[in-house]
Amino acid sequence: MKSEYDKIIKSVAAEVVENIVNMIDSDNYRFAVPIGISNRHVHLSSKDVEILFGKGYELSKMKDLKQTGQYACKETVTIASNIDGKERLIENIRILGPMRSESQVEISATDSRYLKINPPVRSSGDLEGSSAIKLIGPRGSVDLKKGCIIATRHLHLSTLDAEKMGIVHGQIIQVKIDGIKPGVLGNVYCKVNDSYVLELHLDNDDGNAFLVKSGDYAEVLL
Repeated sequence: MKSEYDKIIKSVAAEVVENIVNMIDSDNYRFAVPIGISNRHVHLSSKDVEILFGKGYELSKMKDLKQTGQYACKETVTIASNIDGKERLIENIRILGPMRSESQVEISATDSRYLKINPPVRSSGDLEGSSAIKLIGPRGSVDLKKGCIIATRHLHLSTLDAEKMGIVHGQIIQVKIDGIKPGVLGNVYCKVNDSYVLELHLDNDDGNAFLVKSGDYAEVLL
């Protein structure tokens, strides 16, 4: 009896998921995707970790993030700009792991205006020609000649999700957000990988503009 009941529960759950993921109107196929609001954060190289925190220092995991293998660290740093001799600081910037070959700082347009710098809107890892920024840790500081960006809106998809939606890696799409302040966001970059978990990454500026939070849903317009 229990086995049959479990089968029914699984069948109903699968149907609910299917109805959420595939929402069809008369004009377009629309796919609902969960939103993740990404706050300002830093990715560090192993070299810069030692400069900022001391030789041999190892970052401590605080919690896993939704994307496989990604995690938030307990440690934070301060970022700084120096324009016309005036230093502007933003403190308590969370470090995300794992470590990378190059350090990278991701901030919002609002942050950039406060810092009086002009970072480009880029996909993570595309750092050539990006803005300089200073990192300050408890044991030292690093002046990055490049590495500060405003992250482009992007959608993480597994290979299966991408096939189901008819999306390929690198494709640019639009998404629709409903609610009190609805609208359509363009220039959403699609990232496809077997390890990815379905999630639309927006920064705080986009989240605040559309009054959405992590766990809300957007519709992919195809």
